[in-house]
Amino acid sequence: MADQKASKPAWEKIISFWKSEGQIPSAIREIVSVLVTVGAVVVVLLLVCGTWPAIVTIESESMVPHMDVGDLVFVVAGDRYGTMESLEEGKISGYEKFEMPGDVIIYRPNGNTELHPIIHRAMFWVEEGEEITVTAGARTGTYTAPHAGYITKGDNNPVIDQVGWSNYRNLGGPIEPVKKEWIIGKAMYKIPLVGYLPLNIVPVIIIVVSLMVLHELYLRSRAKREEGKKGKKV
Repeated sequence: MADQKASKPAWEKIISFWKSEGQIPSAIREIVSVLVTVGAVVVVLLLVCGTWPAIVTIESESMVPHMDVGDLVFVVAGDRYGTMESLEEGKISGYEKFEMPGDVIIYRPNGNTELHPIIHRAMFWVEEGEEITVTAGARTGTYTAPHAGYITKGDNNPVIDQVGWSNYRNLGGPIEPVKKEWIIGKAMYKIPLVGYLPLNIVPVIIIVVSLMVLHELYLRSRAKREEGKKGKKV
């Protein structure tokens, strides 16, 4: 009982501080409000999309003209809203996404979770040891798959990822056929230009929170001035 009574004043102080109209409590409430809103958005995206990240930004021209730098792309799990299809399968079924047959997938190169995911089109599935003919301009060669997976390619790239990007961002070797467990999801929709914000998300958050805090402080200051004027009139 003594411990409960001793702890009560501390809680009362916390509640009193939280409800205070002072500048610091107001600023803290604004920051918490932003964090709660962001958390709610994350939860909704997870429920709707079934994967994470549920939003990615196009950072290169490898998918031009179907996706441009700065596009914000919404991603869903591969089995959501229809079965995921490769370009080869899309040609047969008639399924198209982003103006071409098949799905655009977001995957982790060679399953590496430390590197930025790649967003390219799934071309076709290969089995381990399968040989395919690769053409790049006037040059033709063969590629032997080290294991089963999807062969992928940027719509604007001249050759498939598996032979074209042998040293992708310090991967340490060629990109291998994409295993299903390396796939984050498939692209569903894009919003042009909005992706420039996530590309600079940290400074954007700092600016937004700072503006909210400054706005709150300004409103508090103006309210105090108005109260002071009313007091003088009385």
